[in-house]
Amino acid sequence: MATGFIYDKRFLDHDTGAGHPERPERLVATMAHLEKQSWFADLKKYAPRMAEREWLEHIHSGRYIDRAADEIASGVPFVDTPDVGVSRESYDVALLAAGAVLELADRVVSREVNNGFALVRPPGHHAEANAAMGFCLFNNVAVTARYLQKHHGLDKIIILDWDVHHGNGTQHSFEADPSVLYISLHQHPFYPGTGTYAETGVGPGVGATLNCPMPAGCGDADYQLAFTERILPKIDEFKPDAVLISAGFDAHRLDPLAQINLSTEFYAWMSERLLEAANRHANGILISMLEGGYSLEAIALCVEQHLKVLAGIPQSEA
Repeated sequence: MATGFIYDKRFLDHDTGAGHPERPERLVATMAHLEKQSWFADLKKYAPRMAEREWLEHIHSGRYIDRAADEIASGVPFVDTPDVGVSRESYDVALLAAGAVLELADRVVSREVNNGFALVRPPGHHAEANAAMGFCLFNNVAVTARYLQKHHGLDKIIILDWDVHHGNGTQHSFEADPSVLYISLHQHPFYPGTGTYAETGVGPGVGATLNCPMPAGCGDADYQLAFTERILPKIDEFKPDAVLISAGFDAHRLDPLAQINLSTEFYAWMSERLLEAANRHANGILISMLEGGYSLEAIALCVEQHLKVLAGIPQSEA
């Protein structure tokens, strides 16, 4: 079987405003690079769909969904905070981004493909139940986790978030839920300020949140140590039925917004470890989606590395 891939030019219609780092060119540069690779044609391509409201409402309040729709339709320049720049197309594009991952989940769970990656924007992991935040309108990965549970009947879900910023919205969505293990590696102290070691969940969810805050200047060896000593043992203990990746590529050493120094090749290493975990515990079910990554050069190269691992392509093959 193949690896699934979802992209749509409509993701470019989300206009965040002049000078905004979360810009359409991120996807344009990535697609231009991928389309030059000989193996890219072998990926199974799917079209996204709009996320159905019922699935959004498992994570976001109906009041927030309606407010976001109304405000964006009115022509506001941002929702809730100036960093969430929007245009009149942004609400529909955000629905499409969330729905793209749901569509990919359907294809992976049905075993049409082994695994898959959704090249989407806007990103999602900062979006809270009642608020847009950090370039994000709807929490794509959180919506997908609940969809896998409620629609596909999977029980235990792991979300591994390697974006350089802590996924506050994702953590808050599941911090009281022992059935979703949220793991994050992120620069700390840094935006949004959450994600300390002490944040391990609340109530019945204590122990189902694992934060690995990393000081500025960390690199491959530091992240590898976190994986081998903390993350991989936790995954093996949890034994997930599906692995979701919030795949931000802004911990790369070229990224302009952060101070973590991962190499391009290390994204392949992390991808390999998570694919191995999915194969051990989850029948290979692994669904990945784009979060951050603001160097046009780095994001394209890192997505290439990530996809090659998922598709079983040797890293030496162009």
